[in-house]
Amino acid sequence: MNRVTLACTLALLCLPSLHAQANTPQCRSAGAAELLKLFDQWNASLQSGDAAQVAALYRDDAVLLPTVSATPRLTPEARLDYFRKFLLDRPSSKLDTHEVQSGCNEATAAGLYTFDFAATGQRLAARYTFTYRFDGQRWLISQHHSSMLPRD
Repeated sequence: MNRVTLACTLALLCLPSLHAQANTPQCRSAGAAELLKLFDQWNASLQSGDAAQVAALYRDDAVLLPTVSATPRLTPEARLDYFRKFLLDRPSSKLDTHEVQSGCNEATAAGLYTFDFAATGQRLAARYTFTYRFDGQRWLISQHHSSMLPRD
């Protein structure tokens, strides 16, 4: 086998490996500051009063276990339905505590938060977990659990 043929054969054998490496998604992790910004973005979308703006922060296949509904919201339409009703009371929230964990293209923030509802004057203490996945361009909520804080 001459050198040119050998070089071409080796190059062809390496192509699948190079292609696989090029298609491997980059690993991105989120620190506490970035997760707090994502929460601020979610909270600002609540305050906008626009259910579509809130729902756009969730992946299409996201799981939402909402604060004031017993029904899991598993589709974009179901989340829109929930937020249309939830936003009628004009909620805003603030983090009371937060813990963060981050890995390759996935991050979780969990803790306690408080909702204030401008339309009713009510306040609601709750616990939360937001899990985010990075889709190659931005972080989207893949799971969100929120429940009223039980009395000890």
